[in-house]
Amino acid sequence: MTPRRGVVALTLTLPARRVKMTSQSNTRGALLALLAFAIFSTHDVIVKYLGGIYAPFQIVFFSTLIGFPLAIFMLMRDASDGNLQPRHPWWVALRTGATVITGVTVFYAFSVLPMAQVYAIIFASPLLITVLAIPILGERVRLRRWMAVGVGLCGVLVVLRPGDTGLEIGHLAAIIGACSHAIASIVVRKIGQEERSVVILLYPMMANFVVMACALPFVYVPMPAIDLGGLGVIAVFAFIATGLLIAAYKAGEAVIVAPMQYSQIIWAALFGYIFFNETLDVWTLTGAAIIIASGLYIVLRESHGSTSQNTPVLRTRNRPETGTYLRLGPLLRRAQRRAQNSGKAGA
Repeated sequence: MTPRRGVVALTLTLPARRVKMTSQSNTRGALLALLAFAIFSTHDVIVKYLGGIYAPFQIVFFSTLIGFPLAIFMLMRDASDGNLQPRHPWWVALRTGATVITGVTVFYAFSVLPMAQVYAIIFASPLLITVLAIPILGERVRLRRWMAVGVGLCGVLVVLRPGDTGLEIGHLAAIIGACSHAIASIVVRKIGQEERSVVILLYPMMANFVVMACALPFVYVPMPAIDLGGLGVIAVFAFIATGLLIAAYKAGEAVIVAPMQYSQIIWAALFGYIFFNETLDVWTLTGAAIIIASGLYIVLRESHGSTSQNTPVLRTRNRPETGTYLRLGPLLRRAQRRAQNSGKAGA
């Protein structure tokens, strides 16, 4: 018995429609991510402006203070069983310390270095995550990814140009920020499935608040209303950009969305020139291109299931976490669970 022509036609058109829908979703995800990282770059312009006036301890303190209401709102909506006692206290302590260090060092680096240089150095975080995934996650890194890591680190040296120009404290701060961000990210991959999201979120924020409050009396400078407003804008921009990234990851594949972070180098060059009279020299541009190329290669390699069991770089949501605003990962997982529950209810 032969099937009817209509059924055959429908069967033949389904794969083409699915491919088209996937392409459209990936395009939408990429565009949302580009918009999100453009807003994050604008956020960093304000950080850099305020960093020229105030110590990073003061900026981080007030940014954390403004971010607390959102964190409390998330805590109230978390219906998962458990309390605020970590199930993995040592890993949580390591991640908390790394996040606090990231906030101070990255904010300081933005205040003293050209924006493009800071981004180029921070873009090395996926390379460090790849290396740290070996001892922490038991990831097997084969020759090709090792070669990509080596090439990327050479790109960092091109940006820094040791021996040609004087290395400043800002360069060291950016490097430490990239390393601490990698540590915080890989720890989340280690314990994220077992630890409550509110624990992963709140401990860095509370540590930021306490540490920065202790340092604040030594560095505090009175802030006029316009600068306090700038801190509010930082919080709002971070919130909006995080929401857009959640939508991007829901719409498109991670292998498409993740590389969009590298668009920030374009915004850095543009904003640096307009607002801070910065120029993008050929060494920074060349080094950034090398780092980006190696990072893209690692992302593409991890997208093939046969080459990476844990996909640590793909599972990292790209933005250096400073403990001053909500993390993307828990919010994205919550949105995905909500969508799954809605689908089951609808079925």
